[in-house]
Amino acid sequence: MPDSQPSASPQLTGLARIRSLMRNPISIIGLAVAVVALGNILFLFFIDMTSAHHSPYVGILAYMVAPAFLVLGLALVIFGAFYTRHRRLAATGASPYLRFDFSDPAQRGAMAFFLAFIVVFVGMSVVGSYKAYNFTDSVAFCGQLCHSVMNPEFVAYQQSPHARVACVDCHVGAGATWYVKSKLSGARQVVKTALNTFPRPIPTPVQNLRPASETCEACHWPKKFFGAQLKVFNHYDSDEKNSPLQIRLLIKTGGGDPSSGEPEGIHWHVDPANEVTYVASDEQREIISYVRVKDAQGAVTEYYAKDSKLTKDQIAKADKRRMDCVDCHNRPTHIYTSPELSVDRSITAHRLDISVPFLKQQAVAALTGKYDTTAAAMQGIAKTIGDFYATKYPDLSKTKQPEIHGAIDEVQNIYKLTFFPEMKVDWRTHPNNIGHLYFNGCFRCHDDNHVSPEGKVIPKDCNLCHTVLVEQEKTVNLASLPGVQFKHPVDLGDMTAVTCTDCHTGGVSP
Repeated sequence: MPDSQPSASPQLTGLARIRSLMRNPISIIGLAVAVVALGNILFLFFIDMTSAHHSPYVGILAYMVAPAFLVLGLALVIFGAFYTRHRRLAATGASPYLRFDFSDPAQRGAMAFFLAFIVVFVGMSVVGSYKAYNFTDSVAFCGQLCHSVMNPEFVAYQQSPHARVACVDCHVGAGATWYVKSKLSGARQVVKTALNTFPRPIPTPVQNLRPASETCEACHWPKKFFGAQLKVFNHYDSDEKNSPLQIRLLIKTGGGDPSSGEPEGIHWHVDPANEVTYVASDEQREIISYVRVKDAQGAVTEYYAKDSKLTKDQIAKADKRRMDCVDCHNRPTHIYTSPELSVDRSITAHRLDISVPFLKQQAVAALTGKYDTTAAAMQGIAKTIGDFYATKYPDLSKTKQPEIHGAIDEVQNIYKLTFFPEMKVDWRTHPNNIGHLYFNGCFRCHDDNHVSPEGKVIPKDCNLCHTVLVEQEKTVNLASLPGVQFKHPVDLGDMTAVTCTDCHTGGVSP
């Protein structure tokens, strides 16, 4: 056997002995794997650092896959060397312990090389581990790596008010505990994805979300919730003229902390001095069977739903949840808008031409058709809109051909942003509890159906949360609503002759 020949005897020292130990198939294969992996790491790292648009696939290859092969290759090199050494020692009967003679320049050089390699390898491992950690927390990793699975959530996220907030800021938050929980949960999801056993649609993890006080309130400071907000709704009828209707509401947002003003309005529910708890009879918390309110004075009122399927004994034993932000703001990011609302917004933004008759009606009809795939939807939308105008308005279909083709493009784009038939996701999949137009939302509790033993009722009163300021019908220019003339408390004559700062200094009034 070559391993027992004098050429591999203990007379070899330093680098020569190391080279002789590595002359085996296992170490050679491991060395080849390690060199190729290192070259890929350096190349992919350069691509990731210089690219203007980061790819999730480059990240996972550079910081996870290639480093794993590098470690595997080095492990094979070491294993092959130790295996070869063990066979040689067994054949010669020599001592199994390593001997170092630092007076030998060759051994000193070998040790210096080994230590330098360890320092470089550890340094690369630290940098690589840090980059891998950051990559697993990136938006690209969360939304694009498993693109077919998370595509609906990622597309909706890109259109949302939180499009510049990283996924982990809401889904994980600060601290190691929830980071570990999320990665363990993610490992199970990776297995389901690989085996194609994941559910369609992906359910909202209502029960497993981190408390809003540890995520949402890191940015949305509760003490700064106060006042009222103007909300403008632009709606268009499904008639021939696509008649516009504008509603202006004053939303009574209110305050949730005495330091910002009197706790009132909608955010009264999350005032720290108040304690609103409830019991839901479904996993998505859409059916509220019981509500308990403890106000700032300590008075407790319990409300029971008249049509509840739970008995009072079951309610008493059930887990009770304290109301917080996400009970109303349950879709702050992954928002799927209804076809009607999407079309209204496109008309308001002038992406759909209001002069095309019945455009609102036909756009919504095309969006709500039954399609098994996105590709089929693109064809169906074009056919539905195109055939309608070619049949009902043949002359107009020629004179307004650009507007009709533009409408088809816009409606197709709306579909791709709000409908995902491959994942069985659309605007109806996940109820949105803000408001009460398309889902029960506020009316889950404020329905005149929750009554206390004393006869108190949680009222279904529109004016509790908002006041209608203007309802303007059939107005082409929705922005041109009449206002009122400002009247100064003191008669200054010609108001244009002075400016506010001439008198108002921020101190004592003139």
